Amino acid sequence: GYFAENSFDDISGKVVADFGCGCGTLAVASALLDAEHVTGIDIDLQSLELAQENATDLELDIDLIQCDIKNLNLKGLLVDTVVMNPPFGTKRKGADMEFLSMGLKVAAQAVYSLHKTSTREVSSCAVYISNAIFVENIGAPKGITQFCTR
Repeated sequence: GYFAENSFDDISGKVVADFGCGCGTLAVASALLDAEHVTGIDIDLQSLELAQENATDLELDIDLIQCDIKNLNLKGLLVDTVVMNPPFGTKRKGADMEFLSMGLKVAAQAVYSLHKTSTREVSSCAVYISNAIFVENIGAPKGITQFCTR
């Protein structure tokens, strides 16, 4: 979130969705960076309960949705930026592609995704499939990749 905000101005004042939010780390970071609205999405109810606890502890207003990313319907919510730390696709091949594909469909501005180095070639494939016009690999330990839909 910090990099997305300070390098590209993609968080502050924006509507942000955190796909596969887990305990809410990226959603919380987005809210702390003054996102206009933050929604965390995860299939796991226990993860969402922990994300709610974390948001409450920090007095942050974050909407949480229990949903399989393949069935996501944001019911008219316009999202500027999607942040995610998706399943890496090492246990179930292509799991990260489902997240990337949906992120590129939903985000009006950009998608920030953390990827394991061994799955980085999947990132290039996702951009080709979705016709995103800008890709940047950022030298972070896990490898942050920005997909820009502009």
